[in-house]
Amino acid sequence: MRIDILTLFPEMFESILNTAIFKRADERDLVEVIVRNIRDYTHDKHRTVDDYPYGGGAGMVLKPEPIFEAVEAILNETDKRFHNTEEVQIILLTPQGRKFSQEIAAELSQRNHLILICGHYEGVDERVREYLVNDEISIGDYVLSGGETAAMVVADAIVRLIPDVLGSAESHVEESHNSGLLEYPQYTRPPDFRGWEVPEILLSGNHGEIAKWRREQAIFRTASRRPDLLKRAELTSEEKQQAEGLHKPSD
Repeated sequence: MRIDILTLFPEMFESILNTAIFKRADERDLVEVIVRNIRDYTHDKHRTVDDYPYGGGAGMVLKPEPIFEAVEAILNETDKRFHNTEEVQIILLTPQGRKFSQEIAAELSQRNHLILICGHYEGVDERVREYLVNDEISIGDYVLSGGETAAMVVADAIVRLIPDVLGSAESHVEESHNSGLLEYPQYTRPPDFRGWEVPEILLSGNHGEIAKWRREQAIFRTASRRPDLLKRAELTSEEKQQAEGLHKPSD
């Protein structure tokens, strides 16, 4: 997979791309992430990327020219098959986009090429939205100073789903949200810490009972903390009754 990130602040990505998941994916030649400064696609001595909005109003708006030129430069240097915009997901990070989720992360992880455009200031010229991008994503109903942190969240969630990026093929399967449920409680050594003991079932070695306990705990945790998620979770009739009762399963 290739991910191009267009931003006014490329230095924000230096640390994250050289650590953890991204570094591992790069070392294994599984993902190539290229960060580009939108200012490099301007043509005036001041490298102007924004201007006042027509019609008046507060703030500045990102100009369309450098964003279009940056995307076109990327397409021109990649394989010809990527020239069809249906093959390249060009994503604008914006509060107006579809709300990001694990399902969307899984969907995007199947793509060969993503271009993430980080919005900033008051927004971007509407022609970018109308004639350039083919997807818009929001990571939540709150305001950020720019799309950079949103791009990091989206890229991280996607990259970790690419086969062989994580150390174990099963690492992401049991994580929160993959099954529509929050993850069950996790414990490690020591078995007794300050009098707080690990549930006995986890020390039993009975993998069938452990799996059952974890499922019950995941349902309870989801019902008590994020009941909205239960609407799309795949539950048996018995599990639905359990979730509705909000009775914590026994240890």
